[in-house]
Amino acid sequence: MEKDAMKYLCRRKVILVVFLTLILLPGGNLTRSAQAKGYPDKSRSISVIVAYPPGGGTDVAARVMTALLEKEMGMPVVVLNKGGAGGQIGFTEIARSRPDGYTMGYLIIPTVITTYLDPDRKAVFSRKSFELLAMQDHDPGVLAVKGDSPYQTMKDLMDAAKVKPGAIRACTAGILSDDHMAIMMAEQLGGVKFAIVHLDGAVPGRIAVLGGHVEAFFGNASEVRSQVSGGAMRILSVFDKKRSRFYPDVKTAEEQGYPMFSGVYHGIGLPAGAPKEVRNFLVETLKRVITSDQFVNRMEKMSYEPVYMDPEQYSAFWSEYESGAKKWVEIGKQQR
Repeated sequence: MEKDAMKYLCRRKVILVVFLTLILLPGGNLTRSAQAKGYPDKSRSISVIVAYPPGGGTDVAARVMTALLEKEMGMPVVVLNKGGAGGQIGFTEIARSRPDGYTMGYLIIPTVITTYLDPDRKAVFSRKSFELLAMQDHDPGVLAVKGDSPYQTMKDLMDAAKVKPGAIRACTAGILSDDHMAIMMAEQLGGVKFAIVHLDGAVPGRIAVLGGHVEAFFGNASEVRSQVSGGAMRILSVFDKKRSRFYPDVKTAEEQGYPMFSGVYHGIGLPAGAPKEVRNFLVETLKRVITSDQFVNRMEKMSYEPVYMDPEQYSAFWSEYESGAKKWVEIGKQQR
């Protein structure tokens, strides 16, 4: 009888330990379920990680969204800039964050994809590291120069690069960013060679062009709006299938004989493993924010093209883009 009683007590202890473990461990299902039911706790704040320094296209797009999200949720939503390594530092932090819904991040296509596709980058994240919530906008690529540059068209710049291979300096926002991919496309289509200067974001790129340190800026439409309107910079081409409604007089690269298409896509995600209830809540909340007239109007005023995609559409787009990006990752590696 004593042995049976002891076995019974031992079993009860084991069950109790397992139960407490499920409740108390950070990854425990019962803990996450309980947290999800109380989500969002409005005494807390939500952090949104941006993998680039302040002032660039991604940062500006994020601050428009987070200001409206804060109003919608009735709680603080704070942007955290984690720039460096062409976005890799920030993407890594998003992937490693606690999946409780209080840390989200901007997942920038193509950069987040090209980073983990490049084995030399030794990324600790992949597509499976993130729960996609929503895509919010597309920012088409552009080629721009200083306002007093002698180059009036994309062809002028390409002709100069062909005459003096490697003499025309062109900047990007980082290795294997959409800007870098655009330069590689231009080189391939035009049979030219640029001296590529990789910088950490659009702000250093604008400074480099305006200071005469580089001749060409490969970036995005939103990133040069104020400089173009003030005459400090001039756009030579837009890398989209149609002319930008924000720069209607600027021809596309395709119209000038270079059928190339490039740009950046801003989307929001969570670290993988977030409770379903939290994910669903954020998906519906972000949809209301991103499809609102207020969001659309603010984005358009800054030359962004609002594009909403739900998680399924966003995931399908991600997979399709990843397939096409592999080619440019290989070409980029050959240039090192």
